[in-house]
Amino acid sequence: MKKTVFASDFLESFRNEGPPKLKTVIDPEGDPSLHWLNRHEDRGRIANERFLGTFTRRAIRLFDVVFSALALIALSPLFLLLAIVIKIESPGPVIYKQVRTGLNLRTGSRRRSDNISVMSERRGPDRRKGGAPGRPFEIYKFRSMVSDAEKNGIQLAKKNDARITRLGKFMRRTRLDELPQFWNVLMGHMSIVGPRPERPEIIAYLEEQIPGYKERLGVKPGITGLAQIRNGYDTDLEHIRRKISLDRYYIQKCSLANDLKIILRTIRVVGKGEGAM
Repeated sequence: MKKTVFASDFLESFRNEGPPKLKTVIDPEGDPSLHWLNRHEDRGRIANERFLGTFTRRAIRLFDVVFSALALIALSPLFLLLAIVIKIESPGPVIYKQVRTGLNLRTGSRRRSDNISVMSERRGPDRRKGGAPGRPFEIYKFRSMVSDAEKNGIQLAKKNDARITRLGKFMRRTRLDELPQFWNVLMGHMSIVGPRPERPEIIAYLEEQIPGYKERLGVKPGITGLAQIRNGYDTDLEHIRRKISLDRYYIQKCSLANDLKIILRTIRVVGKGEGAM
């Protein structure tokens, strides 16, 4: 198995921090700025999407399919233009592909990692690897960095990151680099709204650092989401802690009505260039 190499500036955020207490980071229930979300206080605890009602699950999936299909058709000229400019500006592929972790429907720890490893070899590359929770899938984005951006190991993007191309800065500010993920939505790997998908190796690392991290995998990951519009890109451990609290809160309030509200606020965030890097 290939060893995961983390760049020093990625690891620096986690050193000497100790295990954080999420409730000291953010309390979404008591946050008056989130009053616009439908509360759904009559629900029990939502461990994952199986605990949502049948109507809610089907309504969200129908919306995802229709919205993503229309978006892919309507935005195809823009896709072609961005592909040409990306290719002209820097060498490398137009589309950046990377393995991310999706929906996790396991609520316990009945299966050990060694058993999961054996099963993944039998079932193929689209199954869980190395005991990490969730279903691995290949995410698609327009490449916004130089092609060898992680030659020194995994690292978070930072402000004025030299690895980001000129066009990449514009695409990240306007979120245009995320548009190919509509194909992931159409294929059922993602939803329009949900927690940001993360890499399996980073999830395995953060699970040890932050209690409850994998709870954010209870619904499909999304192109946008509550944490994305409130928290922006991950830059350090504090951002990740806040993201987890917001993701867990979103799962408890998950509904098509709330998804539509988040999409409308995403348009405003993109228009203002908030959280860009």
